[in-house]
Amino acid sequence: MKRRRLEHSSEVRLRNAPLPALEWERASVILGVAVRALLPLLLLFSIFLLLRGHHAPGGGFIGGLVAAAAVALYALAYGATAAQQLLRLSPRGLVAAGLTTALASALVGPLTGAPFLTGRWMKVGRLELGTPLLFDVGVFLVVIGVTLWIVLTLAEE
Repeated sequence: MKRRRLEHSSEVRLRNAPLPALEWERASVILGVAVRALLPLLLLFSIFLLLRGHHAPGGGFIGGLVAAAAVALYALAYGATAAQQLLRLSPRGLVAAGLTTALASALVGPLTGAPFLTGRWMKVGRLELGTPLLFDVGVFLVVIGVTLWIVLTLAEE
């Protein structure tokens, strides 16, 4: 018995929802609609956790896990191929960008005559930005990259 691919309703096609990959059947219409509603909220919450992490619980690690979970949920609903298209950058590229960002934040100290990983701050208007935030962004990108590398590799098999 040959399995046929499940089709979307015409309303979903009009909203430019991605079609599931050929090797992947959509789990349910309800899951697809829920994921499309939750994805932006989860990504916004992950950025909130990233920015909040220096002064309160949160940070790059937990923010990266929430963002990776949002994309993994998208992959569950629409397939690994659609999730990779959503990323626009490979998980390896995210890991490389994160490591480069974290290393850049760590090298600011020695470049200014201070020890390695010394926090430096600067004012931009009313905001105080510093190397700890830059380091957290690096951790955020590395965690997203590694987690999605594992999840998407397992989802393709």
